[in-house]
Amino acid sequence: MTQLTQTETIVIGSGPGGYAAAVRSAQLGMKTILVERGPIGGVCTNVGCIPSKALIGEANRYHLHKSWSSLLPSDSFAEAQAFKQAVVTKQAGGVHFLLKNAGVTILEGEASFIDEHTVAVKQAEREQKVFFKHAILATGSRPIELQALPFGGRILSSTDALSLSQIPASMVVIGGGYIGAELGQMYARFGTKVTIVEGGRQSLPGFEADLVAPVVKQMEADGITLITEATVVEAEQDADGLTLHYMKNEVRHSISAAYALVTVGRTPNTDGSLGLERAGLRAAGRGLLETDEQCRTAISHIYAIGDITKGPALAHKASYEAKVAAEAIAGMPSVIDYKAIPLVVFSEPELASVGLSETECKAKGIPVVVGKSSFSINGRALAMKAAEGFVKVIANPVSGLVIGAQIVGAEASTLISELALAIEMGATAEDLAMTIHPHPTLGEVTMEAAANAVRKMASL
Repeated sequence: MTQLTQTETIVIGSGPGGYAAAVRSAQLGMKTILVERGPIGGVCTNVGCIPSKALIGEANRYHLHKSWSSLLPSDSFAEAQAFKQAVVTKQAGGVHFLLKNAGVTILEGEASFIDEHTVAVKQAEREQKVFFKHAILATGSRPIELQALPFGGRILSSTDALSLSQIPASMVVIGGGYIGAELGQMYARFGTKVTIVEGGRQSLPGFEADLVAPVVKQMEADGITLITEATVVEAEQDADGLTLHYMKNEVRHSISAAYALVTVGRTPNTDGSLGLERAGLRAAGRGLLETDEQCRTAISHIYAIGDITKGPALAHKASYEAKVAAEAIAGMPSVIDYKAIPLVVFSEPELASVGLSETECKAKGIPVVVGKSSFSINGRALAMKAAEGFVKVIANPVSGLVIGAQIVGAEASTLISELALAIEMGATAEDLAMTIHPHPTLGEVTMEAAANAVRKMASL
C-alpha cells in the first residue's frame, strides 16, 4: 500500500543536524517531515557521542574508586552499561519531545529519492511517497571498514565497542585518533589490556605534540601500549580471540587479543539506497556533497548538512549548519561562518582546540604571540588532583585579537567555549586577561594565559 503525502520541508536523518533542522524549520512556520530509519536521535544520541561519554564518565569514576579500594563490585561494567542506556533513553526521549513539541511529523523508515521533489519512505508494511518543496539531507556517517579487517566476530566498530556486555581481557585498537583514544582509555580504565596501533607518528594526529604529550603520559599510566608508524595488514580469528599482523619499519609483527576495535575514521552516508542520483545529485571526493554558504547543494531546493559535507565531522557543526539551512529555506539571510569551531577529545586529560594553532600560524607565516599557563599552579586544579596540562592563547601581536587557543587538562571541553566566544566576537587577549574570573576555578588558567600573552606583546 502506497500513501502520498505533501510537505514544505523534508529532513532526512534525525541526528544533531537533522533534528535541529526539523525543529527550526517547524518554528519558522513550515510544514516539516522528519524521516529516520533508525532510533530517533541518530548515531550521536544512540551509538556515538552520548553513550561513549556516559561510559567514559563511568570508567573514570571506576578508576577513581579503584585507587581507593580493591573491593569493587564484579558487575561494575554491567552497571555502567545500564547507566549508559538510561542516559541514551532519556536523551532520545528529549529529542522526540522537541520534535513533537515543534509540530514536526516523524516518519520511521528508510528514505529513497524517486526524483528531485519526491522521496519514498519504506516502512514495515507500506511505502509512503512524500512530495516536498525543499529537502535537508542530514544522513550522517558510519565507521570506515577496512578490507583487511571487516567488521564481525571479534573485529569491532565503535558502535560494537559501546555494546559489549563484559570487559574484555585485552583489546587492540587500530587507529589512534580521537575515537580510538577515547574508547581505548575507557576500556583500559575498566581493566582491559589495551594496545593502540596508529599509522602516524603520534596518537591524536592533528593536535600539536606538546598537547598530546600529557595524554600519552596518562595512557601509559593506564597500562596502554602505543605503537606508532605501524600498519595492520591482516587478522586471524578463532573462538577465543584473534591475532593481528602489522608492519613497522618494514618488519612484520604480531599481537594477540580478545578483540580488535577499528577506529580509522568515518565515511558519509551518501551512497546506497538513498538514491541521490535520482535527485540529480552526485557526491564528490570521499562521498561528500558540495554546498554553498547556505548549505545549498547543486540542486537549489536540496540542502546538505553535517558529516556529508566538507569540514570536520562534528555534532555541533551539524546542528549549526541545520539552523542555517532551515533559515535559508525560510528566506532569511543566514550563512555559515566557520570562524570558530571547537574540537574536543574526551581523553584523560581532555584536549580542546579552537581557531588557529601555533603550528598552523608558523606554517602560514602568520606572526603571533603565545600566552601559556599551566594547570599545575592553579589552586582548583591542585584541589582536584588534576594539575596536568596547560592553556595556550594565540593572539595577533599588533591588534591583540585572539585567533586561536588550545587546552589540555581537566574540563578542557568546557573551558574552550570561552575562547571560542573570544574569537567569534573579536576579543583581545587583554579582554580575556581583564575579565574577572571567579576564584578558585579552572577558568583562571585561561585568564593567566591571556595575561602572559599581553605581557609578551608589551615587551615587543
